[in-house]
Amino acid sequence: MFILANFLSAFAEVLNMVLQIGVWLILLRALLSWVNPDPYNPIVQFLYRVTEPVLLPIRQRLPLSPVDVSPIVAFLVILFAQKFVVQSLLDLAVQLRHL
Repeated sequence: MFILANFLSAFAEVLNMVLQIGVWLILLRALLSWVNPDPYNPIVQFLYRVTEPVLLPIRQRLPLSPVDVSPIVAFLVILFAQKFVVQSLLDLAVQLRHL
């Protein structure tokens, strides 16, 4: 059982890191939207390509408003995933170690 526990623990840590990187990328995109960046800049293109698959479904489900709140909703979803999913996987790993 310790192998499964170690796998779940490692998976939870990697998932947490990926979610944290997602938070930073969405934050950078939101900050860039305030300054009207050059759309041909490769960094800006990368940020839009990486974050648009996350933000577009949220934007489509929210009612139209003058302010784009999809990054805030994405932050809340990521925070929920970090606090519930990642923590649950870590707790399960601890339980499996004690079997």
